[in-house]
Amino acid sequence: MMAKVIAEIVIVPYGTGTTSLSGYVAGVERKLKEYGLKTMLTPMGTIVEGDLDVVLQAVRAAHEVPFSQGALRVGTTLRIDERRDKEITMEGKVRSVEEKLRG
Repeated sequence: MMAKVIAEIVIVPYGTGTTSLSGYVAGVERKLKEYGLKTMLTPMGTIVEGDLDVVLQAVRAAHEVPFSQGALRVGTTLRIDERRDKEITMEGKVRSVEEKLRG
């Protein structure tokens, strides 16, 4: 089993004929949830938490979603945070910064 990672995914469809992307985002979110990953939708992308292999499989599948919805071009950005010294979580990363802001 691979280590748990936190990843930020941004999938942008091009050639859609509209400036609205929420329908594409909803399709991507549905696909990511099929992989059992913990997800956090943000205004600019999605954060996922899970095993690296599963995250990579999910991103590959999610990249295809806008094409299946009619997009002619899709750009995907993936940032991965993997620690090998301790387990990380989305909440833990945020909590660490919030504690420093209070301190």
